[in-house]
Amino acid sequence: MHEMIFHIPEGVIITKEGDFVTVKGSKGSLSRVMHHPAIEVVVDESVVKISTESTRRRVYALLGTYNAHLSVMVKGVTEGYEYHMRIVYNHFPIQVKIAGDRVEIANFLGEKQARYAKIVEGVMVKIQGDELILNGIDREKIGNTAANVEQACKVRNRDPRVFQDGIYITNRGN
Repeated sequence: MHEMIFHIPEGVIITKEGDFVTVKGSKGSLSRVMHHPAIEVVVDESVVKISTESTRRRVYALLGTYNAHLSVMVKGVTEGYEYHMRIVYNHFPIQVKIAGDRVEIANFLGEKQARYAKIVEGVMVKIQGDELILNGIDREKIGNTAANVEQACKVRNRDPRVFQDGIYITNRGN
């Protein structure tokens, strides 16, 4: 039998209802489905036990994955996450603003039409000079929003070695 033990830090409450594991902290709460037929997740007062009877390597590897998910969720609800993205342009000055639940990128490579990137729910976006700052408690949602912004600024039909304009992730600090 393989087993991993995740110690719950002070100020964090972890509960399990069915397949949903919920982590509550000072900044909010996050939920995630942790279901696998061969893995058992048991929540006690101070620890979470993740165990399996299986000897298969893939199932055993999932124990570490579930452990990592828990640590990311705990860090999110206690400290939060912050990504920094830099606005880079050489040819035409890019104008960026927040329009509801989207980031509007105007004058990208001199294009008349603005480009848009969806902001995933639960992510706060601020613009400071030539930098975008993304804040939130769910690291996946922040990463998805950053990816949406990078994809919206993808250079097409031009030489990417010359046209390196765009908005790029520079720091994945917390």
